[in-house]
Parts: sequence; structure tokens; C-alpha cells
Amino acid sequence: MALEVQVYCRNFEVTDRILDYAKKKVTKLDRFLSDIDEARVDLAYIKSARSAADRQVAQITVRGKGYILRAEERSDDIFTALDSALEKLQRQLERYKGKRQKGRGDGKPASEVIPIMAEEEGEEDRSLIVRRKKFVLTPMDEIEALEQMKLLSHEDFFVFYNSVTNSVNVLYLRRDGLYGLIETEIR
Repeated sequence: MALEVQVYCRNFEVTDRILDYAKKKVTKLDRFLSDIDEARVDLAYIKSARSAADRQVAQITVRGKGYILRAEERSDDIFTALDSALEKLQRQLERYKGKRQKGRGDGKPASEVIPIMAEEEGEEDRSLIVRRKKFVLTPMDEIEALEQMKLLSHEDFFVFYNSVTNSVNVLYLRRDGLYGLIETEIR
């Protein structure tokens, strides 16, 4: 089964050549890890970039069961940016493939472990929130969360469900270059 690749462009017209090139190259990622569910390629032209060598941006996001890997590269040519992002993502895939996957071991899905809280919001509160994101929390320990944070290239913070403490935690990068952990508690 061939990997389905979604290509999105921003601020420039996508040609058939670019579309075919991106799909052909990203489809080959299936060789590195066979359980990839979705691949998304975001191509953009950033006119306001300081350097002309940073105007073409290629970002590739790969999703699978329990992981999300992302790579972004910039160049003066969209094909070069895409190739560089693919190389970066291939290294991440090889690194991720070498890691052992550990689950909670009790067989319960995360939806049963975490109680669902009903949210009530007023209309005036909604205007302050300009963007919402939803994502599935995969149970992992702090070391796995740190690895996922590095693989995703999220330098600031990473939200995860801690399988050891059975709570949602936030891992963040401190100003001194070390990491901090915010542990949540429901009262």
C-alpha cells in the first residue's frame, strides 16, 4: 500500500512538477517505517524573510501510531528545501525506529484513564482564543517525552500524558538550557 501524501502550498502557485516531485520523494519514507499513517508536506514562500536564501520553506510532517515527526528546512530553491527536509526526516525516522516502544502494560486506553471534563465557555471568552488545536495524548514517561520533543523540533514545550504518574505533564526548556517539568493535579 502506497503512502498517501498531502501537499499544501502557501503564497505561491504549485506546479505539477513540484507536486509530483514532493509526492514521489515523500512516498519513499514508507521504506524507513512501515506504520506511517499520514504524510503532509507544507510548502511556502516567505517574502519577508531576512535572507533571500530563507524564502522557500518546506515542512514535512509524518504521523503514525504513537508518534509525530516533523522537519522544516529553508532555502532559495523549493526543491533544495524539500530535499533537505527529507534528509532531516529520514534521520529522525531511523533514530525513532531504533527506540524501543513501551506502553503502560495494563491494556487500558488513555481515554479510560483520563476523566473527561465538560468545558463551559462564554461567548466573550471565545473571542480571546484565536486558535485551537486538538491532539491525542499517548502515554509515555519523561524520557520518551524528551525524545519526542526533540524529534518534533519543539524547542519550547511539549505536552504529554505521563504513564508513571497518570497525569498530564508539560515538559519545557528553561533559559539556562536545562528542562523543567510541570505536573498537573485534578482537585
